[in-house]
Amino acid sequence: MYTQYIYEKKWQKTSQKDALRMIEEEMPDTDAQATLNYILSEIKKGKTITLGECRFSSKNT
Repeated sequence: MYTQYIYEKKWQKTSQKDALRMIEEEMPDTDAQATLNYILSEIKKGKTITLGECRFSSKNT
């Protein structure tokens, strides 16, 4: 998985552990694991998901 904050130009390879931390920072009132599971299912379809100021993608675009 790759992530990119909206103010960054480059995508960064990100582990699921780091992605969970990012989700918890962006959306502290949500279930981070359930959100990560949703993001993983959507990026497998080729979608880019934006959560707060962070984008998640399956490819380094």
